[in-house]
Amino acid sequence: MALLALVGGSMSACADETSWKEEVLLHDGSKIVVERSQTYGGRHEIGQKPPIKEQEITFTLPGSSRSITWKSEYSEDIGRANFNLLALHVLNGTPYIVAGPNLCLAYNKWGRPNPPYVFLKYDGKAWQRIPLSTFPAQFKDINVVVNSLGAAEDGTIVEAKLIAAEKIREINSRLWRYPNEQLQYKTILREPFPTAAGGCPVMVRITEGWGKGGWRSPDGPKAPIPTKPAIQNETTK
Repeated sequence: MALLALVGGSMSACADETSWKEEVLLHDGSKIVVERSQTYGGRHEIGQKPPIKEQEITFTLPGSSRSITWKSEYSEDIGRANFNLLALHVLNGTPYIVAGPNLCLAYNKWGRPNPPYVFLKYDGKAWQRIPLSTFPAQFKDINVVVNSLGAAEDGTIVEAKLIAAEKIREINSRLWRYPNEQLQYKTILREPFPTAAGGCPVMVRITEGWGKGGWRSPDGPKAPIPTKPAIQNETTK
């Protein structure tokens, strides 16, 4: 699937899309400028604003002219984008993404990870999910704006031409400072912790009959039906 690459240097915000730039601090102290965008739509309660339907990040690998895009697409089974972007890192010319499942349906779909992250590595052709054990230990920081929906609604990412790395950390601190204390957004955690599920109950996929493709609570102590969602191959240019 061809992806729409961000072009030019302007920031735009309209009823159904927001785009902006961020300065991302990498593990070695260097910085890269990335372009991000998000569209809105999907399932939501009457009177509520629509969630993020799709979001993407486009960046140029340091020391090269190669541009790479990662996109979290709309998923009908959860009614919105699969993921929230948490971090982008690069090691030896290879980019890595840290993403968080987008609310409870996505958390169950992606195997209820604890810590609550999905790790992705670009293999030169496509993004592949990798286990935490192979995610480079050098990467420690959450380094992009996490609550990009809130930042769009309050004007933070609309009013700035470029969000500096220091400002990104300040914005994200609203999530992990007292009383919120969501420490998974302060640094990349590597050990399981009791509240990783965030109150999300265990659910299983409905594989047949009415409601097929949806989710329900398991009957009794039966283990959830395993799902193996494929990582959408992302387009580079």
